[in-house]
Amino acid sequence: MFIAKSAYSGHFQDESLDFQKRIVDRSGFGQQTYVPESLLKIPPSICIAEARKETESVIFGAIDELLLKTKVQVKDIRIIITNCSIFNPTPSLSAMVVNHYEFKHNILSYNLSGMGCSAGLLAIDLAKQLLQVHPDTYALVVSTENINSGWYLGNNRSMLVSNCLFRVGGAAILLSNLSSDSSRSKYHLRHTIRTHKGSQDHSYNAVYQNDDETQRIIGVALSKDLMSFAGDALKANISILGRHVLPLLEQLKFLSTSVVKTYFNTRMKLYTPNFKLAFEHFCIHTGGKAVQDEMQKILELSDWHLEPSRMTLYRYGNTSSSSVWYVLAYCEAKGRIKKGDRIWQIAFGSGFKCNSVVLCALRNIDPIEENYNPWIDEIHQFPVNATS
Repeated sequence: MFIAKSAYSGHFQDESLDFQKRIVDRSGFGQQTYVPESLLKIPPSICIAEARKETESVIFGAIDELLLKTKVQVKDIRIIITNCSIFNPTPSLSAMVVNHYEFKHNILSYNLSGMGCSAGLLAIDLAKQLLQVHPDTYALVVSTENINSGWYLGNNRSMLVSNCLFRVGGAAILLSNLSSDSSRSKYHLRHTIRTHKGSQDHSYNAVYQNDDETQRIIGVALSKDLMSFAGDALKANISILGRHVLPLLEQLKFLSTSVVKTYFNTRMKLYTPNFKLAFEHFCIHTGGKAVQDEMQKILELSDWHLEPSRMTLYRYGNTSSSSVWYVLAYCEAKGRIKKGDRIWQIAFGSGFKCNSVVLCALRNIDPIEENYNPWIDEIHQFPVNATS
């Protein structure tokens, strides 16, 4: 349906349609990912009204379910952080939430934009820092991306890739610093690690919004060397993360090879720490099959460790900043999360950034109690063979 609708739109040359088909065929996607209704129209309806409609349906739905599940009252939430990279209307998305739910006038609201797929974890870090100075309260984090406003209607291949990879999705997360919530919370937020390689021009330009060669159509160009820049950002991020989570022996192995490589043998390969000693679960951003393959190779993870991320990519596609929460929801729906389990969420984003969040499960997560889990009605169908 995706390629057929693109062909009917009349915007794409035959070569561009063939290119998009090749990308989709090897994307790792299944047949049930979501695009907004506006893009299924012929011609597609690309406008701010449709973009608002898309975002409102996603984030209001996510927040409604969160409030029902947690039984937290709107009046008790004092901090709101929204993030969406492409769609940034006036008033902001955070103001959209404030208006819809009639938050108090003294609500602390923040809207993050243009920060790519890792912005969801960046928002968690911001919420953590705000909760450290605002006692006895809740922080609401809402992560999404807008497909309508990011849809590219030209024929530049580096910009067409985004059309093929991104899909509709969103997540709402509630953080608390109330001691009374410790008995009912799912997770303890242990660490947030942020890495930004934007001082390097090649990293800064790796994901870049601009006019295409026609000077009439805006798109987001993805560099062919994106995986290389992601690898550099990952190495910088895990070098910091490792100090907090790895056993001492693993840290010493990494440090010793780093010293040898720096001062004695530049050709020596750095030791890759065994992060499986630090984490039971890996929630890897569903940036694409190539991202997953590279992460599995670098971190030497098993197929079992990658299953939640691969199945999320298959079922939901790349939902950008919310994807790591779909991955975690898969682990929960499968009954994998046990008390004391350590979870690593990691995502990459424009800039170029690599952000990590470390969670520790405070209790066993019973799938039967997960009424609002997006996987719960179909988890028995997974895993599937997603090889393409």
